[in-house]
Amino acid sequence: MNQPISRKTPFTAASARRHRSPHVMTVAFVVAAIMVAAIRMAHSAILPDFESLVDENRPAVVNISTTGQTTSSSAPALKNVPEALENVPEMLRRFFEEYGIPRSPIPRPESALGSGFIIRPDGYVLTNAHVVQNAAAIRVGLNDRREFPATLVGTDPRTDIALLKVDATDLPAVRIGDSDRLKVGQWVLAIGRPFGFENTATQGIVSGLARSLPDDSYVPFIQTDVAVNPGNSGGPLFDLEGRVVGINSQIYSQTGGYMGVSFAIPINLAMQVADQLRENGRVSRGYLGVSIQDMDQELADAFGLDRPRGALVTAVTPDGPADRAGIEAGDVILEFDGRSILASGSLPPMVGALPAGRKVEVVVLRGGSQEKLTANLGELEQPQPVASASHPSAGGRLGMAVEARGDEGVVVTGVEPGSAAELAGIRPSDRLLSFDRQKVESPKQLRELVRKAPAGKPIAILVKRGDQTQFKTITLPEATS
Repeated sequence: MNQPISRKTPFTAASARRHRSPHVMTVAFVVAAIMVAAIRMAHSAILPDFESLVDENRPAVVNISTTGQTTSSSAPALKNVPEALENVPEMLRRFFEEYGIPRSPIPRPESALGSGFIIRPDGYVLTNAHVVQNAAAIRVGLNDRREFPATLVGTDPRTDIALLKVDATDLPAVRIGDSDRLKVGQWVLAIGRPFGFENTATQGIVSGLARSLPDDSYVPFIQTDVAVNPGNSGGPLFDLEGRVVGINSQIYSQTGGYMGVSFAIPINLAMQVADQLRENGRVSRGYLGVSIQDMDQELADAFGLDRPRGALVTAVTPDGPADRAGIEAGDVILEFDGRSILASGSLPPMVGALPAGRKVEVVVLRGGSQEKLTANLGELEQPQPVASASHPSAGGRLGMAVEARGDEGVVVTGVEPGSAAELAGIRPSDRLLSFDRQKVESPKQLRELVRKAPAGKPIAILVKRGDQTQFKTITLPEATS
């Protein structure tokens, strides 16, 4: 029997529950449900719907696997032994090694994994050039588990872009966005194959724009904090509208893994390159013929600028487009083709994006006053392979690729693993000034010097790295026919 609440009957939590009205409980439940719904709505208003973005775009993201030949020195050479021992098991190789049989390179198959995305339903795929570099065979895997052999349409090492073609139709293709409209702080999403894990999605924001990286002067990179790891290379970077705005390409790392800074190639630049590769198989770029450096505050004060800006010309290629236009060393290029130069790193992409033969107006600061000059752009030479393991006829003895850049020697753009160049300690971006005590003036001349050089004899080469110049020795293998 219920007792009335009185001073003699204490009001406890239990008695309150006994006297609580069913209507009050219903109202409390409704209020709680409304609050939960409001919290969820607020949360969804803050965070994008990444689930829908992934579902919509994942079918057009592909896995890329390559196979090729590499040179491995992990197995010993079997010299002066019967031919039957040429293909001995690994256990016996270790036995021979323990007993002092010398080591030598043995070709072994190598595989690599990367990412890419379909840009046209008729089978065109974009990825990074370094993903398919030196590949003997390329396969493209779709989200629905189908696989296709791919043909390499062309590559552009300067922008790290490669265009592939698979024999298929009605494929799911991405929608292409506009990387020029990106803003710092904007949400972006990456889909790729890090460490071989297929269809992995990571998200972040745009951290910076038009980043200039060493040895990548023709790409104004998009910087993000999206987690990118080995295997993500070549995969797409999406905006919140589900449009591709970049190709994930590089990370900054002191450990080899992701450290919060990644870089993507702007899709506008990538599509310009892809169009040229599809139509011509190669990329043509404008060429001005200047060496430049950035401006700091002290230089800005010395040249009479209100703040550091522009590109300071340090050298002009004789009889090049800049030389014929009247540009001189010591000029500060402030504008190019109607666009202001805020930093020297922004000039090479502007020049490279224009076709050869284009007339452009260049505004320079000279002697404290501005002058307008007109330059007729030339065509930037393609990197000339001095050696290639897969193309011995190109001069495969040296094992590196070079290009003409500036008026001093040639610049190394690539070094093959295990090559004579790598053994000599040559690195990409080194400048080769002389070979066998002869001044190097062009890639063509260097190829001729290499062709005539003796095998097995140390040859002196002069290499400039940064501000340091030193001689090295290189020993060439026998020429192949």
